[in-house]
Amino acid sequence: MQQPATAPRWSLPRGRPAPTGRGGRRSFLSRLLAPVTLAPLVLALGNAVAAPSSAACQSSAEWPLWESFTERFAQEDGRVVDFSVAQMHSTSEGQSYAMFFALVANQPERFERLWRWTVANLAGGNIAARLPAWQWGQRKDGSWGVLDNNPASDADLWLAYALLEAARVWKKPAYETEARTLLARVVQDEIADLPGLGKMLLPGPVGFVFPDQKLWRLNPSYLPLPLLRRFAQLDPKGPWQALAQNTVRLLGDTAPRGYAPDWTAWRVAENGKGSFVADPQLGDVGSYDAIRTYLWAGMTPTTDPAAATVRRQLGGMAQAVEMAEFAPEKVQTTTGSVQGVGPIGFSAAMLPYLLTDGRSAALQLQQKRVQARLLDPAARLPYYDHVLGLFGTGWIEKRYQFLPTGRLQLRWEKACTTATKR
Repeated sequence: MQQPATAPRWSLPRGRPAPTGRGGRRSFLSRLLAPVTLAPLVLALGNAVAAPSSAACQSSAEWPLWESFTERFAQEDGRVVDFSVAQMHSTSEGQSYAMFFALVANQPERFERLWRWTVANLAGGNIAARLPAWQWGQRKDGSWGVLDNNPASDADLWLAYALLEAARVWKKPAYETEARTLLARVVQDEIADLPGLGKMLLPGPVGFVFPDQKLWRLNPSYLPLPLLRRFAQLDPKGPWQALAQNTVRLLGDTAPRGYAPDWTAWRVAENGKGSFVADPQLGDVGSYDAIRTYLWAGMTPTTDPAAATVRRQLGGMAQAVEMAEFAPEKVQTTTGSVQGVGPIGFSAAMLPYLLTDGRSAALQLQQKRVQARLLDPAARLPYYDHVLGLFGTGWIEKRYQFLPTGRLQLRWEKACTTATKR
C-alpha cells in the first residue's frame, strides 16, 4: 500500500515491461492529503461498546472517524477521490475499502453509490466482462477516465466480500450475484497454479509472472484469511481453501524473524523444486504493505484453525512494539533489523493483533498513541493512516468482527437481531 514519499519506485530489469499500474499505485498512497478534523472516538479495548437502539436497523451507525473520511474523500456520486494529486484520481482499492466501511456503518445508499460508480467507471459498466481497473482520473488531455487498466487483486477480493455481506445483512440477493460474478473473474484472471506450491493469488493479471525466470511476484498483504474463509464457504469446490492453506505457508516461509515482507516471490529452481525468495525488485523489506498482514492476522478469529499459527509466524512485529513502544517503519525480514518510527496508522493496525495475542501492556501503549495522534482534531492525517485507523479501531470497538466462517458480525446487525426478539 502506501510507501513514504522518499521511497524509490521499483522497476523491472531492463527489457521487461513494468507491471501495469503497480508502481503508480504505490505513489498514490505515499502522498499526504489535507488535514482532516476528527471527532473524539473512544477505544473499547476488548470490551463491547454499548449497542445502539433498534433504530440502527434503519439508520446509519454513528462513526465519527468514518464520517470524517467521507467528508474529505467521498463524493456524493460514490467516487472516493484523492484530491492531492494532479489527476485527482480514484482507485479500486479506495472504492473497496469505502464499501466495507459503509457496510460497517449501515449505510446502504452510500454503499450502492460506491459500487455503481465502481462498475460504471472502473469496469466499463460490465463486471462480468472485466475486473475493475485500479486507477481512474484526469488524463493529460483534460478528459476523465481509466488511467491504468490493470486490476488490483486485493481490491477485487474486498469488493466481492463487501458485496457478499451486504447481500446477506441487507437482504439484497443481487449483490451476491454480482459477488459471484466478480469472484469468477478473479479465479480466471488472478489465481495461478504455481509449480510446487499450488493455488496462489497474483497481485494482478498483468506483469507479475516471468516464465523464463520461473518466477511469480506476490504480495502477502493481499490475502486476509477471513475473506478466504468466506469465499470457501460460498464456493466449496473453488480454490479458496487451498489458497488459504498456501497463504499460511507463504506467511511462515517469508517471515523467518517474525516480520512479513511487503513483496515476495515464488521461484522454481532447475531441479524443479520451488521456494519463496526475496522479491527481486524490492528485496526483503517489510513496511507500508506488510503492516496490513499483522492487521489481518489480529482480526482473524482465535477459533480459526490457522489463527494461532499465523500469529506465531508474525510475532516479531509485536515483540518490536513491546520493546520500542512503537511499530518500526521498515524491517529487513531476513535479519530482523528495524528502522524508523512507523506512522500512527501502524499503531492502529497493530491494535487487533496485540489484543488477540494477549499483549496488554503493548496494547495500552499503542492505544494511548492512537488517542493522542490519530484522534487529535489538529492532526494532519495521510490517507493510509486514516484507512488503517478505520480498520483497527473499528475492530477494537467491536463495530465489526469476523466469524470463523468468514462472515461479518456487525454491531448494528446484532442490535437489530436483539430488537427483533424483544
